[in-house]
Amino acid sequence: MQGTVRITDYARPQFPLPLRLVNASRPLLRALLSLEPDALIEAARRKTGLDDFGPDSWREPFGILVAAIRREADLSGLGIFATRNLLLGLLANRLLLEDLLKRHPEIHDERIERPLIIAGLPRTGTTHLHNLISADPSWRTLPYWESLEPIPDPREKPRADGRDPRVARCEQAMRFQDWAMPLFKRMHEMPPDSTHEEIQLLAMDFSTMLFESAYRVPTYREWYKATDQTPAYRYLARVLRALQWLRGPKRWALKSPQHLEQIRPLVTVFPDAYFVQTHRDPLRITVSLLTMLAYGHRINGRNIDPLQIGRDWSARCEDLLRASALQRVHLPKEQTLDVVFSEFMKDDLATVERVYAFARQPLTAAGREAIARYVATHPRGLHGTVVYDLADFGVDAAERRRALRFYQERFAIADE
Repeated sequence: MQGTVRITDYARPQFPLPLRLVNASRPLLRALLSLEPDALIEAARRKTGLDDFGPDSWREPFGILVAAIRREADLSGLGIFATRNLLLGLLANRLLLEDLLKRHPEIHDERIERPLIIAGLPRTGTTHLHNLISADPSWRTLPYWESLEPIPDPREKPRADGRDPRVARCEQAMRFQDWAMPLFKRMHEMPPDSTHEEIQLLAMDFSTMLFESAYRVPTYREWYKATDQTPAYRYLARVLRALQWLRGPKRWALKSPQHLEQIRPLVTVFPDAYFVQTHRDPLRITVSLLTMLAYGHRINGRNIDPLQIGRDWSARCEDLLRASALQRVHLPKEQTLDVVFSEFMKDDLATVERVYAFARQPLTAAGREAIARYVATHPRGLHGTVVYDLADFGVDAAERRRALRFYQERFAIADE
């Protein structure tokens, strides 16, 4: 799959026949698969045989999220099935984490020290930078399969071939995604062993941008924006301690666009973190974000409105960029580094060396070799590209240029 294609079915996704039949079965699925909060909680308890969900910070956002999904998200048949699986999986992850902590209380003594945290919106180079750094085995990172099921179920044994069954389930899920959304890998490839964001771990506390990116849930979005996210970041640290106890190394390289507007909670919970912000022309950022989200919404949504996505997410992109500028005062200057996309693309290895020096992380011969090997085996554009066009979402480029000029002036970012 190569070349460049234009996505023309945002509003009326063209699915394979089996998925069309699933969507046609929506009334039956609504009757069979409950999205009631109490029913989901009880199903997670039955699934794991456990009943302790840990600190109660999750209960308020969980209730708000589920209510918003049921009232506002207008789920398709496939969306009902996928959403129930997602919510059950997150609840089960909470239960498994608390069980692990009870069996191994020494996990609480683990320390998250000097993590490297990359923040930037899509198409600013965050994924490429994160992948390059993560190729070096001296960093602790989060492969995609582990982000989905971070805590192993003690009742589950390795497969006959010795592989972790969580990896096999992730592979199956990615085969389904490639079948249902074959163009998604052109925008953001996610093999099971690729490095992923910790936003999936934040989702275990049900307080994260992940949900508004997957569903149209304005009630939940407004709650999230108005609420102090420090408890959710404390929970993230709880999960990270367990993961580094399960396997090392112990210095984390993390990444998420969400961090752009959560700098104060981030610094409160990880005061010794080294923070890298990636930058690019904000119009390129906006159109990329809209394209990826509009295409991705087909999994859950029944009636997708690309113009509504354009309005909601061009404003949301501005929120994130404005917050990154306003909250910058909370970051210690000596722990903050800016990486401009154009400079990064000119010499990505030089940028990696700059990040290592900034974060006071030795770049060993083994690390250099691993990074070079990653570059050699992951050429850009391997799966082709898609056309990014603001007009597909009814967004006025000139208006957005004026609205986002503050960001370009604050960080000296040129037009592309």
